[in-house]
Amino acid sequence: MIQRLERQFAGRTLSLEVGRMAKLAQGSCLVQYGDTVVLCAVTVQDRPTHLPFFPLTIEYREKSYAAGKIPGGFFKREGRPGEKEILSARQIDRPIRPLFPEGFMYETQVACFILSADQENDADVIALIGASVALNMSKVPFNTPVASVRVGRIKDTWLINPTFQQLEYSDVDMVVAGSADAITMVEGAAIEVPENEILEALEVAHEAIKELCALQVELIGSHNIPDMEWTPIEPDRDLKAKVEGIASAKVAEALNLGDKQERNQAMATVTEDVVGTLVDEDEEYADHEKDIGEILRSIEKKTMRRQILDKGERADGRGLDEIRPITSEVGVLPRTHGSALFTRGQTQALAVVTLGTARDEQRIDSIDSREEVTKSFMLHYNFPPFSVGEARPYRGTSRREVGHGNLAERAVQPLLPAYDDFPYTIRIVSDILESNGSSSMATVCGSSLALMDAGVPIKSPVAGVAMGLIKEGDEIAILTDILGLEDALGDMDFKVAGTRTGVTSIQMDIKIQGLTVPILKEALERAHKGRMHILDHMDQALAEPRHELSEFAPRIVSIQINPEKIGEIIGPKGKTIRAIQDESGASIDIDDSGLVKIAAVSGEAGARAREMIEAIVADPEVGRIYEGPVKNTTTFGAFIEIMPGTEGLCHISELQDGRTEKTEDVLKKGDITKVKLLSIDEKGRLRLSRKAALAEEAGVSQDGAEG
Repeated sequence: MIQRLERQFAGRTLSLEVGRMAKLAQGSCLVQYGDTVVLCAVTVQDRPTHLPFFPLTIEYREKSYAAGKIPGGFFKREGRPGEKEILSARQIDRPIRPLFPEGFMYETQVACFILSADQENDADVIALIGASVALNMSKVPFNTPVASVRVGRIKDTWLINPTFQQLEYSDVDMVVAGSADAITMVEGAAIEVPENEILEALEVAHEAIKELCALQVELIGSHNIPDMEWTPIEPDRDLKAKVEGIASAKVAEALNLGDKQERNQAMATVTEDVVGTLVDEDEEYADHEKDIGEILRSIEKKTMRRQILDKGERADGRGLDEIRPITSEVGVLPRTHGSALFTRGQTQALAVVTLGTARDEQRIDSIDSREEVTKSFMLHYNFPPFSVGEARPYRGTSRREVGHGNLAERAVQPLLPAYDDFPYTIRIVSDILESNGSSSMATVCGSSLALMDAGVPIKSPVAGVAMGLIKEGDEIAILTDILGLEDALGDMDFKVAGTRTGVTSIQMDIKIQGLTVPILKEALERAHKGRMHILDHMDQALAEPRHELSEFAPRIVSIQINPEKIGEIIGPKGKTIRAIQDESGASIDIDDSGLVKIAAVSGEAGARAREMIEAIVADPEVGRIYEGPVKNTTTFGAFIEIMPGTEGLCHISELQDGRTEKTEDVLKKGDITKVKLLSIDEKGRLRLSRKAALAEEAGVSQDGAEG
């Protein structure tokens, strides 16, 4: 049975429809907002997986036909997901994953297809609504409606789900997800917005989320589909009791080793000892090594959490608000345009800046825009296996790497100079060399230092810190600068990046049902304190951008010319511009507005290219002396090129004093001569005089000698 529910939400029509499309999936929903349409379908396997984690997969795919486009490139079909699709998939995964019941290990997949894009409303926030309806109406044991909204602000007015056009004027772009009771995810950027205003945005967003959850309840109410039969995957109780008896004290001892490698080695030794002890008792326990590992993990989790809640002690001995030791180094690589090595505890990021020209901009084929989109700033984050002491195959860029890079990119972007003031394409690469928590925030810190080392005039330094949470009932502990262990076994990973003035990027993931506003407020306040501490340390290495660019970075000079002169610079089939580039050694880009950008590593090359271009586009000036080649001779005079592409006639009577019988007696084709521009007639024809130029130069020489 087809059922459709339609309401006005944030000034546009939102409709939810079930029962018409994708009926063989376990659950499906068609969501429309404005003219943007998303189909969400849920499927689940009937048998549990052998994997040691819940195998939930979110696929978010944009169809080019949604915007009336055909994919670019040689293969005219959609390929692997792009960066926007990966980020949107993560925004759906993170708020729903904690809401599945513990022990549910049945492979589940949510597919979100963007079928229509009106290029006003982003499909990412409505895709979560469709996924939530599809899950709640399926046999999957998922029974909590969730929703997400985008929050913007223009002139102190908060906007829910602003359009792409409105976001261009907004100082906040934040996606908030949650249930009717709590917030489960935050992802966004801001232009140095204070923490109290970020909190206000979260409260505004949650009110809108409640409205969307109520709408889902109204639709789902008449569809009582029973949950599938499933059995939680958990270790045998007797085995669990034996392992706890043998290992609890040893786990507590290993847990408090400050060094990550020592701690991991100690836990591996505990596992070997426990397995050995149990196998000596009964050889059948040799087949339960996987279960034993999971039990030890649960012991480690419980021990770590109780130690923090009961004693306020962390695994590495720090207090709850204490930040690990920080080291900042700049200029660590000799031939790069800018570099920095940022180390915080056992987390280390090598950030390197490269400056390029307009030719290096990234071109993006997007269904959210009518025209091709370009990016002049990119931040790429890499997480090699050796950063965590592992030997794993090197594959393509992971979804996690894309997400962390985007988080750091948003943190830095508001602080970059305007493109017109600093017309460079900027690429930052962050290679994580060591990782024990908060590597994305180390990337933010390292990127800030590397930009200043490169001489990029950023508005102010930026830093980031990751906050954690341990929550058991009413017992709560908020942790500053979390370790990898505290991220894995804790309840929250709340990353906040910004300057001394305000927040520029924020991301929150949780593993519990949701967080209330008071907890978020305290986390933001402590994150602010931690960020100030980190910025103080960074200032000791480099407090402001260097005054000069690296000697290896290109110098870019901009000239505005009359757009009608563009063709003269380019020349027939690009002949003129190629000649300028070959002779000067500079590269030249011209846009349709007449803005010419000259890029060259050496100042001399840039100056020569500029001089040649200015000579081409300059208008002839009456009374000025020019020097140029004779292009042709006739019985009545010579045609001389005084500027590239600009010729004038020097009449035979103006070649020299006295009578001239034949033009070739004075000038031949190819000769270089000086002439004075006497006049320009109404048809644009130039009248030149070699005689006047010679007389004027002779007069100047005579005056100089007499002086």
